[in-house]
Amino acid sequence: MGLDLSQASDALLVVAIARWRQDALAEAYRRHGGAVFGLARRVLGDPTVAEEVTQEVFLRLWNHPDRFDPERGTLRSYLLAQAHGRAVDALRSDVARRTREERDARRTAEAGYDVEHEVWDLVVADRVKDAVGRLPDNERRAIELAYFGGLTYKEVARTLGEPEGTVKSRIRAGLRRLQPTLADASVTTGGEA
Repeated sequence: MGLDLSQASDALLVVAIARWRQDALAEAYRRHGGAVFGLARRVLGDPTVAEEVTQEVFLRLWNHPDRFDPERGTLRSYLLAQAHGRAVDALRSDVARRTREERDARRTAEAGYDVEHEVWDLVVADRVKDAVGRLPDNERRAIELAYFGGLTYKEVARTLGEPEGTVKSRIRAGLRRLQPTLADASVTTGGEA
């Protein structure tokens, strides 16, 4: 393809991206990366997380160029909608994590947490981390996003670009795999087997 991508339409760029042309992705980023980053930064207020969101948006374009439909709008509006959704998800996840941490800290303070419990919790945390680390990548990632990232099944599915049913199945399968290992350590998964 001897096409000068700097003169190509956005729709043609997406066709080239679908053909694994890295230079087409670079041109799409050159045209729209600043706007995507700017929106993510406005929503998040954190340039580092905004960079991560921008990278995720363009990675999703690279992995799923077929999701862009030029009949429904411009590439810029598509990328900005993706950036906004990812940025809001990141905010929600951060708020959920902080809320959980604050609730756990209150419970700990109210329960008169002692060193013995703290040591046991650290041991259990290490065992859980080790057990989760041995799961197949697709199950591990889904469980990490749902249980440690505070995302709903729907948010996990959107983040991974997978159907919600597939995500639920992977989480269930991962929890089933974890049960024997964690039962030996006196830890319960809280999920159905």
